[in-house]
Amino acid sequence: MKSIFILMALLILAFVQAQTHRFIYELQYKMDSTETTYEKLNMILDITPKEVKFYGRNLITTDSLNKKFGMNTSHTDMSGQIVKRKINSFDNENFINIKNGYYFFKTTDKINWTISNEIKKAENYTLQKASARFGGRNWTAWFCKDIPFNEGPFKFRGLPGLIFELFDSKKNFIYHLIKSQELSEVYPTDDFVESNFGNKAIPINEKQKYKLIMEFYNDPFAFERNNFSKSNNDLKININGKEIRTVDELNTQTKSMQEVIRKYNNPVEIDKAIHYPTH
Repeated sequence: MKSIFILMALLILAFVQAQTHRFIYELQYKMDSTETTYEKLNMILDITPKEVKFYGRNLITTDSLNKKFGMNTSHTDMSGQIVKRKINSFDNENFINIKNGYYFFKTTDKINWTISNEIKKAENYTLQKASARFGGRNWTAWFCKDIPFNEGPFKFRGLPGLIFELFDSKKNFIYHLIKSQELSEVYPTDDFVESNFGNKAIPINEKQKYKLIMEFYNDPFAFERNNFSKSNNDLKININGKEIRTVDELNTQTKSMQEVIRKYNNPVEIDKAIHYPTH
């Protein structure tokens, strides 16, 4: 975190003037809990006078390029951690891509922290330790009382200061605050949070979410299968660089995709992981 934060006096002044307080976290995570290597993403926490949003930096990069060059590209966030909530609230809107659709569902995610007396220094900041159980995992957070926001990555909030570091006991997910920015306006996210580059989020509940996910799992290439049936098998399609000519080949690809889905089934909230059938 060396040399990434402005001096405290200037920071306090910026807090007063800014409309969007942006904090960028590096997220290291394991898509498969048995892996030894990490995927890495930069995630953005935007705090405005009315709302808090957490989303992947790649989304804002794609949106900026679209606006700058008149492009119409899209990006699918793979973190599964796009959320939005009112300020000082544990009620979250969760945004998710399933199949070819973009959806959101609401959850209440109260976190009960236990604050320790243990402290450590990070540059000029004093961090204090806290712990909680959330989403089926045990978490440790290091927060800073000098930064007057009770927020942090994803749904982790409610401490008397901003979370600088966060990780679960098995180190499947590790967040580090790496940068801060102060924006003079409320940053618009309509095109990539509330919508996914043209697809406005459709409200669903968690039962509907489960149904959609299982429909995708049971037949991840339903669109291609439908095209095969219409063309009486006289069709060539490409899946992951492989040319598919028959329904049997498509079935083989379906089984392979199902294996991948089962393997990479390690969400932050592990207690909400889908229990896929193995046959």
